Amino acid sequence: MTYKRVKIEEVSEPAETLSETKKEELVPLPAPYDTPESTPDFKPLDAAAKERYESDLDGTIAISIPKPKDEAEERALVEKFLAGLEKLFRVEDNWTFLQPLLLTMEHCARCHTCSDSCHIYEMSGKNPIYRPAYRSEILRRLYKRFVKKGGGLLSDFRNGKIRLNWQLVARLAELSYRCNLCRRCAQTCPIGVDNGLIGHELRKLFSQELGINSKECHDLGSVQQLRVGSSTGMNALVVKDNIEFIDEDMSDKTGIEVKTPWDKEGADILLIHNAGEILAWPENPGAFGVIFEAAGLSWTMSSEIAGYDSINYGLWYDDAQFARVALHHAQAAKKLKVKKIVLGECGHAHKALTVIADRILTGDLAIPRESALTVLEEIVMGDRLKLDPSRNDFPVTLHDPCNMVRLMGIVEPQRRVLRKIAPRFREMTPHGVDNYCCGGGSGFAIMSGHNFGDWRFQVAGRKKFEQILNAFAGEMDPAIPKYVCAPCSNCKGQLRDLFTYYDLWEKHKVLYGGLVELIVNAMTDAKPGFIEWEWH
Repeated sequence: MTYKRVKIEEVSEPAETLSETKKEELVPLPAPYDTPESTPDFKPLDAAAKERYESDLDGTIAISIPKPKDEAEERALVEKFLAGLEKLFRVEDNWTFLQPLLLTMEHCARCHTCSDSCHIYEMSGKNPIYRPAYRSEILRRLYKRFVKKGGGLLSDFRNGKIRLNWQLVARLAELSYRCNLCRRCAQTCPIGVDNGLIGHELRKLFSQELGINSKECHDLGSVQQLRVGSSTGMNALVVKDNIEFIDEDMSDKTGIEVKTPWDKEGADILLIHNAGEILAWPENPGAFGVIFEAAGLSWTMSSEIAGYDSINYGLWYDDAQFARVALHHAQAAKKLKVKKIVLGECGHAHKALTVIADRILTGDLAIPRESALTVLEEIVMGDRLKLDPSRNDFPVTLHDPCNMVRLMGIVEPQRRVLRKIAPRFREMTPHGVDNYCCGGGSGFAIMSGHNFGDWRFQVAGRKKFEQILNAFAGEMDPAIPKYVCAPCSNCKGQLRDLFTYYDLWEKHKVLYGGLVELIVNAMTDAKPGFIEWEWH
């Protein structure tokens, strides 16, 4: 059985499902997950969801687009889409990304080299609608017909047919959320076409013009962060209480006194965590505190809005929301007069504040920003901690977060640390800038509405799961504890859910965690056994 090749012009046509994801088409996993029953069944959408939301792309729903009440509402939505499409290609509305967008629009050779690099396309069993260039080609035809005004039969002959209606708009919106924005396709393209950018620009259009977005990223993410102070819903008082408890717990566990300094003016470092760590993985910010105190660093945390939460979900779907959050981060650092911002283990926060934010953080807001990975490398390789690698004498592999590694080039610092403290460290294949996304990138790690979780674990996360199984091949016996080092909060969220979905911890004792936990586990000044293998 193979997927039907859905032509671009068919995206405008009525159909119950354009191209449904099929479990039997998925690429088989390695042992011990090489039997059909190893992958749970894909739950069908319930009747109520189909009745209420647009759901005819591929049998799942990511962003819950309400069905229009009538044709008049459909036409109004299509008009909004067209208005947003024109804005994407006006310098005054999209000066930040217009040049690479135009290059991508004009110069794709349709060679489909990018398809071979895409984990979603590959692991779905090569479903044609998941080709990186598929959604790009839809946008390209719309751009040439409605923005460049090249209508008529000649345009159809040169550029391909396209019919704009609500059916196409709704499917294109959902399709923009079938990409992790990992940019592996852009890295592979021989002429630099960036299909990942297309996904981002489409999401931006839908969010800013039609109010269509991931509610987890928008309503519960950036909107809540700007209103309350954190996307988790925690205000500064709650965060301080949690950190105080974490400090006490770390002091007891390690024997090293930790007391997080808050709002300390003139410190060398403002440390900003992904606030999700404080709730879900408190041992991670706790380990940072242990390391920074033991290394004698001058550091602080901020209680300003967003100053204690490095999350910036706007990076994935809405430039305006992104800019608002980034400004808060810089203003918190400016108020405390710190020398630099150091970002904890969060990949998208790294890219948001150290790369993309350069477009808006100018003048006295252009505060130096640095990755925690390079800071940790300096501490460990500079022998500022006493370390015993034998405390980490178990199999360890490394997941490379896309935003840190491929998109920023932070490749070796974490590896130098692991080679020094983890004697049984081994690489995934491929790794470094050729790594594969965890499957939770671009917001997916917090999106599980309807049956989207099944799609996230069976399709988007399937390649990473395959890589992990291969990295520990021959050591899957549950008597052998194994550790996936993932120095990124969103990646850890995906791995947590992925491991639960396939019972990887229960059946084979594969644990995930950050880099700082391994460092503390190796510190001889700390009590042994920081990483606990029995309670997970």
